Amino acid sequence: MKVCRTLPEDTTTETAGAPRCCRLAPLHAHRPRRARRYPTDLSDAQWAIIEPLLPDPGFLAGAGGRPESWCRRIIVDAILYVVDNGIKWRALPVDFPPYSTVFNYFAAWEKTGATARVLDALRDRIRLADGRAAEPTAAVIDSASVRGAATVGAGTRGFDAGKKVNGRKRHIIVDTLGLLLAVVVTGAGVQDRDGAKPLLELLTASCHKVRLVWADGGYAGKLVAWAGDTLGLTLRIVKRSDLPGFQVLPRRWVVERTLAWIASHRRCVRDYERLPAHHEAMVRWAMIRTTSKRLARKV
Repeated sequence: MKVCRTLPEDTTTETAGAPRCCRLAPLHAHRPRRARRYPTDLSDAQWAIIEPLLPDPGFLAGAGGRPESWCRRIIVDAILYVVDNGIKWRALPVDFPPYSTVFNYFAAWEKTGATARVLDALRDRIRLADGRAAEPTAAVIDSASVRGAATVGAGTRGFDAGKKVNGRKRHIIVDTLGLLLAVVVTGAGVQDRDGAKPLLELLTASCHKVRLVWADGGYAGKLVAWAGDTLGLTLRIVKRSDLPGFQVLPRRWVVERTLAWIASHRRCVRDYERLPAHHEAMVRWAMIRTTSKRLARKV
């Protein structure tokens, strides 16, 4: 029979200048509190939003495993430090937990889908705060090719002849506010129309109410008919203007702005991940940081 554990009473005292710890603080009271010193460190308002969304450790539900020995807020701060500064995992500053511990949390949360669930919950809360329905009915799709480092294996990379980029391509789809709905990472040589198919399938599986998707001319052709016949989606192509000079294209600018938000995080400017799933996780954490900052200003 599984026995659920309860947390002991928190007997720790707050350290001057240290941020509020996580709700599992009594289990790692022997660890020194870490002062907030980096621009990527979560504010108390951000942490109050993110902490309840993280999955409970297995030992609390009687599923086995040892109690966690590090504060989860420090773990999340360390992940965001890597994402925003683009450093190697081994180069984490000494006031964070060991890099292997942080990476294990990063990989485990991505593997179990916890990272995606946190981002989905943040997106729903922002939409509700803006007076919209939690689940969107329309979306915008686009892609961006990024150069791959030597750590990107030959089997998962490709060459984008149009952009002259050797690496990977991230295909994203966002709602009309620019909030991430889904991301798929492929080799850079994969055409937008081919990369869009698994992305749209992922979208329909998680966002059942989306029926309209805007896209650029790279998605025209057979994909439009396939999306309608197979997924029941209307794929509407927004054509480029014939007018000279720079023009803000309707709807398309929303997803292009999101790609710029992602690229403002240095770990996402170039692909260093051995696994495409880990690059997808980097994109999600970049948007978790962006979304939580936006939501914290509203509460």
